[in-house]
Amino acid sequence: MISPSVPWLGAYPAKWTLPLETWINATLQPALEWVQPLSRLFAVGLETPLRALREALTWLPWPFVAVVVVALALRASRWGLAALAVLAQVYIVLVGYWPHSMNTLAIVLMSLPPAIAIGFALGAAATRWPRLETRVVAMLDAMQTFPAFAYLIPLLILFGFGPAAGLIAGVIFSIPPMVRNTMLGLQRVPDAVVESALMCGATPFQLFWQARVPVAKSQILVGVNQTTMASLSMVIIVAVIGGFNDIGWEVLSAMRGAELGRSLLSGLVIVAMAILLDRITFGFATTVAGQARPIGRNAFWTIVAAALISGIAFRLLVPEVDFQPDTLGRSLARSIDATLLQFVGATGNLFSALRDGLNYGLMIPLRIGLQSAATPAVWGFALQGWMVALYVIVTLAAAAFLARRNWKWAIALLFGTLFLATGVTRFPWPCFVALGLLLSFALGGGRLFLLTAGAMALILLSGMWMPFTQSLYLTGLAVLLCVTIGGAFGVLAAESDTVSRILRPINDALQTMPQFVFLIPALMLFRVGEFTALIAIMLYAIVPPVRYVEQGLRTVPAHLVEAAQQMGVTRMQMLWQVKLPLAAPVIRLGINQTIMAALSMLVIAALVGTRDLGQQVFIALGKANLGLGLVSGVAIALLAMVSDRMLRR
Repeated sequence: MISPSVPWLGAYPAKWTLPLETWINATLQPALEWVQPLSRLFAVGLETPLRALREALTWLPWPFVAVVVVALALRASRWGLAALAVLAQVYIVLVGYWPHSMNTLAIVLMSLPPAIAIGFALGAAATRWPRLETRVVAMLDAMQTFPAFAYLIPLLILFGFGPAAGLIAGVIFSIPPMVRNTMLGLQRVPDAVVESALMCGATPFQLFWQARVPVAKSQILVGVNQTTMASLSMVIIVAVIGGFNDIGWEVLSAMRGAELGRSLLSGLVIVAMAILLDRITFGFATTVAGQARPIGRNAFWTIVAAALISGIAFRLLVPEVDFQPDTLGRSLARSIDATLLQFVGATGNLFSALRDGLNYGLMIPLRIGLQSAATPAVWGFALQGWMVALYVIVTLAAAAFLARRNWKWAIALLFGTLFLATGVTRFPWPCFVALGLLLSFALGGGRLFLLTAGAMALILLSGMWMPFTQSLYLTGLAVLLCVTIGGAFGVLAAESDTVSRILRPINDALQTMPQFVFLIPALMLFRVGEFTALIAIMLYAIVPPVRYVEQGLRTVPAHLVEAAQQMGVTRMQMLWQVKLPLAAPVIRLGINQTIMAALSMLVIAALVGTRDLGQQVFIALGKANLGLGLVSGVAIALLAMVSDRMLRR
């Protein structure tokens, strides 16, 4: 318990901070404004082809565009994917979102070529010069963990409010998957292939383009697939800073109006587009030489040319015909809204009781500690002196007992009980810093120690300590619950093919649903507050533990499982003593991805009333405060990078 005589132990003193936000604004703002005329001219140059592509896609009648997409599906895979393409496009048309989806497709198609080109060039350069690889990997980590909302601020200052800034943001966000897959593909080229090419007298140019790239083609195309998904996931962010009438804007405006029916229908359009684009690009990425396709190359181009020529002729000859059923989507959205409002009214007491129980029994004690939560207002009673004394005695006795066997466990127990007593947000900051530095040095040595020290110094000196502890508390609880619940579902999916088949489409929907959409049902059921933010974060971050636990358990070598069975182990022993230990590396990767997903939701969760680093980023975006956005964004990125490095160790 912190003594009142040393209040600076509980909260980092404001007088010890530095005006980093002011310094950054004073340094960078004039430079950005100086290049603003050129950047605005560049924005006009970007918006012109973007608008032309959008108008071309929306001008063509949808049946003819749909034929092109189905032909792509047939060329990429089999008839099953073609059937999926038909169903997805029919749904988009029936709910009245075809023009919006074409606008979204225009943004994706415009952002893909530069993202793929830059990503390929960086990946090839990092492979060619090993010294560059470390710097490129560090840059990728920063790009993937830095909140998209934070780097929108300099883009807004440079390019103004409009689709150009959103397009550039989409390119920046989509580059890392292409870089990583290019590096992976080129690094896995067998030495025998390189040696054979050199023996044939290949020049460096020929060695790269005629030997390395063809062998790495499959992995590079996987990068194209992942880049496409990353670009599509940015449509909501693009809408925030001035995208035109696309699906992202539709989801965002529906969320602002708390229209769950409209946000659900428009969100499912993005899901349908994401699944379709994913399957098509993945089909091209996994093409096997000589594999038969439903249609050949010549037939494919013939169908595409015929569809486009027919569409143009139809639009010119019969311009008044419109295939859009506008009323169906609106009536369906109203029906969903009415049904959900009835459901909320009927179950309001149940969800309120659930929220209050978890709030008072778990979230508040974890945030402010037992010493502050155990009050008549929260728990109905106050801590007595004998209770505190008993807590201390039991803790010291347990630590002394553990110290005889493993001193690390004893130290962990002491820190854990102190956390329970003070809460995450009121834990003495010197102890927090000491614990982080000791853990980083023990796990990663000097480099991780320096990274952690730099992160702690930035957070403390910038005055971000309280938002940081709020972020740590909220994401830590979300990750713990996701790993527990998602891991359990992953185990069930690994043990049962039926459960796996049921969970697969649910995971696909959760992974491709726009992040904003998760806030709508949480708001309707639980109203504004940290609990709503927790639910939204969990919905987005629960997929990685489910998938990685299932994958890890299913990929345990069969001969080890057979050996354990011959030794007579029970089913529970097989799971806990054989499969889970062998699947630990894959499960750790799943935990890593869970942390990254939870941190990426912080800014979105700020819309429902959190007080963490995500809220600071959102405030900075609203005020166009470059310094605040960069400081809070870098703090989130460093938190993610330190967590990632620790888990890798």
